[in-house]
Amino acid sequence: MKPDKKQNQYRVNEQIRVREVRVVGESGSTVMPTREALDMARQQGVDLVEISPNANPPVCRLIDYSKFLYQQKKRAKEMKAKQVKVEVKEIRFGPQTDEHDYQFKLKHAREFLEEGNKVRAYVFFRGRSILFKEQGEVLLLRFANDLEEVGKVESMPSLEGKKMFLYLAPKKAGVAKKSQQARDRENAEAELKEAQRQQAAEIDAEAPANGGLFANAKISADALKKLTETED
Repeated sequence: MKPDKKQNQYRVNEQIRVREVRVVGESGSTVMPTREALDMARQQGVDLVEISPNANPPVCRLIDYSKFLYQQKKRAKEMKAKQVKVEVKEIRFGPQTDEHDYQFKLKHAREFLEEGNKVRAYVFFRGRSILFKEQGEVLLLRFANDLEEVGKVESMPSLEGKKMFLYLAPKKAGVAKKSQQARDRENAEAELKEAQRQQAAEIDAEAPANGGLFANAKISADALKKLTETED
């Protein structure tokens, strides 16, 4: 078994060999001889755990050591979950990328930046296409300009071998990436709302033109026919 680094990180009970310690708890903190703190831990059926060895005197807690380690791992896991993981996404161009391909890659780059990721865009020059390096630079500058609302330039276009790189970073903090299932559900809801809107528009368009009560009332086609005949 691999040794638990977290378990060996703290000194416990007799491993604490300083003359006095500061014991902290819910009611505050108290400086006392280490021997007295050890006796107190035994009486309570817990451990004396050194949590801040560099303090003067070192700071300790009276707590079950296994419970203490569990709390530390849980806290570390929660902090890690709150952190936004920043990835570097690559976008590749050719020196003569057509407009359709450019717009497709621009859309993906925008999504990457909105999710909080960085973007490394580059133009790859194959063979004699290196002669078009100025054209590649113009393409990357246009790319940065089209993304200025969501991304900021970290590094201007620079040629490295056969590749010219541009680095972009998100302007806003990243948000949690939605799952495909969540995105499909949102798209379905949006399509349903649009269908309902169009249906409502069609109903309005078919409403009688004489206005008044008939224009706003929700009545059947037969009832409307009879009412119209009565008016005539």
